Formats: sequence, structure tokens, C-alpha cells
Amino acid sequence: MRMRRSLAAVTAAAALAGLGLTGAATATAATARGGPSYVTPSQCTQGGGTPDLAHNVCKGGTHNGEKID
Repeated sequence: MRMRRSLAAVTAAAALAGLGLTGAATATAATARGGPSYVTPSQCTQGGGTPDLAHNVCKGGTHNGEKID
């Protein structure tokens, strides 16, 4: 019973974050493997950063240093 509640909580959190479980797993797997991380200019801004389109990186915020796609 406790396991079902935990799974429901994880599913709800992923849905509220705008990610499907496969998207969350893919993002985690890509980061764990050291793969490149890309964000959109909008995601950079929403995370509190400023998109530097001249160098294609996000400066500041939660996506600091990530490449902009």
C-alpha cells in the first residue's frame, strides 16, 4: 500500500512538472551518462537565466551554462 502511494506521488509530481514518466526517465538517463543538456530560450528565462544567443548558452538561473537548442 505504501508503495502505491509513493508511485502515485511520483506520477503526480511528474505530471505537474509537465513531464511524462518517459520524459523524466530520458532526462535523468541523459544527465547520468554525461550527455549534453539543451534548453530552449524560454526554459532558460523561466529558470531565472538570460539566453546568450551569440554563444548559445544560458547564463544564470537554474540552467546556467547549459547549451541552448
